[in-house]
Amino acid sequence: MGQKLKIAGWVSLGVVAGALTTVSLQTVARGVMSPMPLEEIQQLSAVFGLIKTDYVEPADDKKLITDAISGMVSGLDPHSQYFDKKSFREFQEGTSGKFVGVGIEITQEDGLIRIVSPIEGSPADLAGLKTNDLITKIDDTAVKGLSLNDAVKRMRGEPNTKVVLTILRKDESRSFPVTITRTEIKTQSVKAKMVEPGYGWVRVSQFQERTVDDFVRKVDDLYKQDPNLKGLVLDLRNDPGGLLDAAVAISAAFLQPNVTVVTTDGQLAESKAIFRASPEFYARRGSDPIKSLPAAIKNIPLVVLVNEGSASASEIVSGALQDHKRATIMGAQTFGKGSVQTVRPLGPDTGIKLTTARYYTPSGKSIQAKGIVPDIMVDESAEGDLFAALRTREADLEKHLSSGQGPEVKDEAREKAREAALKRLDEESKKPASERRPPEFGSDKDFQLQQALHQLKGEPVQVSQTKTERPAEKKDEEKTSASDKPAESTTDDTKLPPATEPKK
Repeated sequence: MGQKLKIAGWVSLGVVAGALTTVSLQTVARGVMSPMPLEEIQQLSAVFGLIKTDYVEPADDKKLITDAISGMVSGLDPHSQYFDKKSFREFQEGTSGKFVGVGIEITQEDGLIRIVSPIEGSPADLAGLKTNDLITKIDDTAVKGLSLNDAVKRMRGEPNTKVVLTILRKDESRSFPVTITRTEIKTQSVKAKMVEPGYGWVRVSQFQERTVDDFVRKVDDLYKQDPNLKGLVLDLRNDPGGLLDAAVAISAAFLQPNVTVVTTDGQLAESKAIFRASPEFYARRGSDPIKSLPAAIKNIPLVVLVNEGSASASEIVSGALQDHKRATIMGAQTFGKGSVQTVRPLGPDTGIKLTTARYYTPSGKSIQAKGIVPDIMVDESAEGDLFAALRTREADLEKHLSSGQGPEVKDEAREKAREAALKRLDEESKKPASERRPPEFGSDKDFQLQQALHQLKGEPVQVSQTKTERPAEKKDEEKTSASDKPAESTTDDTKLPPATEPKK
């Protein structure tokens, strides 16, 4: 046994050393010289050898190595991820705006899968699945113990095949199965309508490849209905983000040419970038997709609605419009997902999504773990923000990056608000389901939209009496100001889009 272990150890050391030689060469090529931790590499080799010789059944070499890579990447932060062949393909499908699945945006919570939101018109939406529903089983497989990627794989499949999801709905204290037929999901990321004579509403639910074209078409339709629009509401509530170039384009539609939209900063030279309101930063096919928009859109009075579910690309847009004083931001402080994920291929059909930079608004404020603070805080309803404190934010995620602009401060007020919200949730769960459904965004019962219209008309706005800015990070007086703002650069980083929430 000792000889076998020794041989396995030498073999595994060779395998690991070969992989690390490649990593080492890449590290040198990027101009970052640092000694390899030899003791830890030896431990990794020893563990590999022990598994090969002592595990209860034979273990596949390739699976051990890919699992090690996956663990190494996922241990960095909540957004870095290893892609095998299938998940790489699914990631590419997700950013294109179409895929085969049931049509839900999900996240992981206490080992279960929580539904962030059903995609409008999808099989999941039509089946009655709701935000905050928990998935406990996929067909006959318990979700507890599955990675988010594994759960995604099980929910996806071929068109017209069925999957059974077991749902735990806490506010109704019940668990039940739902059979859903998979289909190709074509998400409609932009909606628009005239909400009142002279006032338009445009909702962007996610930033995808087709978002800019859809946005241009919808805004053109509004101006055809009323060439003399008096005001516009851009609704980014619960928009989890998406493609960086789409966010730059939507920002550029309202901003003056060539002003800064967002900057990024990281270790690599290519991560130190400035993105401006210019076609070279968002035009994919050579032509400017927003060129056909009416000139009046540059000056129309504008309100942007955001909430705790507004993340990443939606925070870039709201931050740029706020810093340039182009719009009034209303609602709740945003999610705080201010990091850039770059997809690095490892082969023809595998890769990693790696956090490579932080986002900064034009004035140099970090979005990461902080978010965008609205100009006017507005509750979700006339009765207040009943359950906002229960929503997960970037700062709540395990292993999240700091803003890079000082240590974080615990939000004591939010902890108290969470306790109150849990009690309120328990009371609400006793009411009939029809009374608990929140008003649809864009409807005449949408309280925040009504307040946005009041703002555009110069009428009194019902400002939140309870919302306050989340505690600012304490500045480290010993840090230099250079670390608070990225350096000037003209590097084009538009090929490296941030990733979106997984969709099934």
